[in-house]
Amino acid sequence: MSIIENTTGPVETQAAYLLTDSRQLSFPEQSIFFAIKGQRHDGHQFLTELYQKGVREFVIEAISFTDTLREDLSKWDKTRIWVVPSSIKALQKTVMTHRNKFSIPVIGIVGSNGKTIVKEWLAQLIAPGQRVVASPKSYNSQIGVPLSVWNISKEHTIGIFEAGISQAHEMEYLQQVIQPTTGIFTNIGSAHDNGFRSRKQKITEKLRLFTKVQKLIYRKDYTEIDEEISLILRPVNPFLKTISWGNSNSAADVEISYTFKRTTTVVTLTGLLGNSRFETSFRDEASLENLVHCIVFLLDFGLNETQIQHRIELLRPVSMRLELKEGINHCYIIDDTYNNDVQGLSMAMNFLGQQEQRKLKTVILSDVLQTGQAPAELYHTIAKLLREKSVDRLIGIGPEITSQSESFFIEKQEFYKNTESFLREFPYTSLHDSLVLIKGARPFSFEKIVHRLQQKVHGTVLEINLDALTHNLNFYKSKAGQGTKIMAMVKAFAYGSGSSEVAALLQYHRVDYLGVAYTDEGVALRQSGITLPVMVMNATPPTFDLLWQYKLEPEIYSRSILTEWIDYVNRRDEPSATPPVHLKLDTGMHRLGFVESDYEWLLDQLTQNPGVRISSVFSHLVGADEGEHNAFSKEQYRRFIEGVSQIEQAIGYPVIKHILNSAGIVRFPEYRLDMVRLGIGMYGVEATNREQDSLQSVGTLKTIVSQIKYLSAGETVGYSRKGQITHDSAIATLAIGYADGYDRGLGNGVGKISVNGKLCPTIGNICMDMTMIDVTDAEVEEGDEVIVFGKEVPITDLAKSIGTIPYEVLTGIGERVKRVFYKE
Repeated sequence: MSIIENTTGPVETQAAYLLTDSRQLSFPEQSIFFAIKGQRHDGHQFLTELYQKGVREFVIEAISFTDTLREDLSKWDKTRIWVVPSSIKALQKTVMTHRNKFSIPVIGIVGSNGKTIVKEWLAQLIAPGQRVVASPKSYNSQIGVPLSVWNISKEHTIGIFEAGISQAHEMEYLQQVIQPTTGIFTNIGSAHDNGFRSRKQKITEKLRLFTKVQKLIYRKDYTEIDEEISLILRPVNPFLKTISWGNSNSAADVEISYTFKRTTTVVTLTGLLGNSRFETSFRDEASLENLVHCIVFLLDFGLNETQIQHRIELLRPVSMRLELKEGINHCYIIDDTYNNDVQGLSMAMNFLGQQEQRKLKTVILSDVLQTGQAPAELYHTIAKLLREKSVDRLIGIGPEITSQSESFFIEKQEFYKNTESFLREFPYTSLHDSLVLIKGARPFSFEKIVHRLQQKVHGTVLEINLDALTHNLNFYKSKAGQGTKIMAMVKAFAYGSGSSEVAALLQYHRVDYLGVAYTDEGVALRQSGITLPVMVMNATPPTFDLLWQYKLEPEIYSRSILTEWIDYVNRRDEPSATPPVHLKLDTGMHRLGFVESDYEWLLDQLTQNPGVRISSVFSHLVGADEGEHNAFSKEQYRRFIEGVSQIEQAIGYPVIKHILNSAGIVRFPEYRLDMVRLGIGMYGVEATNREQDSLQSVGTLKTIVSQIKYLSAGETVGYSRKGQITHDSAIATLAIGYADGYDRGLGNGVGKISVNGKLCPTIGNICMDMTMIDVTDAEVEEGDEVIVFGKEVPITDLAKSIGTIPYEVLTGIGERVKRVFYKE
């Protein structure tokens, strides 16, 4: 074992893979782990785990290199350890050295919006004739950028990387990592404004990426960007060539105009790059702006009008989402069809590994295109990745992967020459009870496979944003502090969001406990592969066998339930297998729990029955979300501490203590104790309404327009003729009703549905399976998707309109509504 201390430069490693998240490990013997100590996570906690899995190179931070850690690491064999001031800076410097080996053109992209789309589209448009390396998904952070640039190899002829910053002085490091030769500044908006003194400072910081570029493409209509380029960038990069574009009033180098036809848009360019004309199916302003950035680059790069037009015709909207949805034959489908490269496949495989809903793992994979690697070498690497992730079945589609079939050592594997032959010949009944990852390059049109394999249900869907849920979890983790455990509540079908899928994510993010209401909810989690400790809040004697069998931990809240549990434990007489219990004290809720008059009896029972092992003692604040109850909350806390102290004294050992729910975490951080219980806040609703802006919307309920009718004044809509038409109107019928959870109280104009950005009121009564809305003022066609609640219609507003709370809205969404889980 060798330890290299006080390293301030790059790390000299032969590793092929840079690892910053222990959960993303694929090839341990070829990986180096950078242990990063952040606000919410500390990578140093996972050094031993990674060593045991085969990693032998580590970068650790000097502040964490204690005498205890040094002693632990001294026992490791054949290991190299670098001790650095900052693991992030060491990561960046290591990749800078790697980047210096290559002189290919590199495009660096910044902006408030559109970075990822422009990057993805440029990669598609320039790919013919080039071997492109690009950021995977939206890897644009201080960590994401170096992980992306590390992928440059001698086979690549051009690189495309995006860079994002959230505060000052970050971009200067990313500039040295990317070293772009050409820059694109997409636009400027409000994203991350709070990290900067002003909008101008934010622009200046973003421009630091371009201090050494040869060319910069930007939209001159953004006058603040234009001014800062002249004032700030040109003095430090005097040989910079700028190519600006904009409308006829902007005096840009390239003048742009749009002509909107019935189904297409004509984009006309005149000026510095000549006169040209392109036609596209995109019509919205954001997509057209992103497309023009790409067109300007391609014209300057040397492509002619005919080449560009042909490639634009093949361009499609980019779905950056990896989706998890129910499939046929009791399968789960992981839809990640937007692109296919080795790093993207590795990321998707890691997501596959997180899922516990099914034991079997199937991968449907197309040819991996434009890597520049020799096929034998490429598919040997892919085969090794599949083997590392314990894939049970491989379905390869495409001539190249078929020709390399001997590279794969998977028990069940089959190959098809193209997507059409798979759809025609595949025995669908053979695919059952499996997690199925579908990963394909765009030309293979794998969306057809997804459509065939996903479970067919009606058009109403609840989309669950797993990234937003993770964001909210981390927000509350930061409030609770590193030393406080998290119990995440997944009762009531995870507040309507889907228990097993949400629980799998929480297990991946290492929460300490899960909480459910009933035993059967806990059993379902265990059957879905969840191994975290689970507290059952309403355990009853008839379910004690199941509690024992599935290692579920009951809440004990009354004399009768404790007596029943003691009798049951004594009859089983298996001390080592007895699940621990959680005692609930009633300090003021007056719902469930032991009251003070029970304490003498309770303590007597616990001392006489030491086989009843107490994991935690807890209570529930009645009014944590309202300031008027602060005094009562303080009194509840006092009563709780007094009660739990008596219990610990009687049993002779410390227990986990918890009293805070989501609202309490925000309002009473001084009461966080050993653990907090996170419920509705994790799903995007801040119950105190003090920090709602810090949370992200998790659920979006969508449905489709089934039919549009044009009605005259005087006609009526719906049951009992409640919907009165007062003027000639367009009325849309939606595929959602009160059986899906859209409350009847939202009828007759109370509810508002977002239709292509326009809020449209309900008209008439809500039906069991359908809802009618007035779309007279909206642009809409039959089959269009509409938003019932989400960012456009906050669930808090919807709940308030019918005098209820978001909990009821979420938990009321019917199970026939398909849940789709996705990551950006």
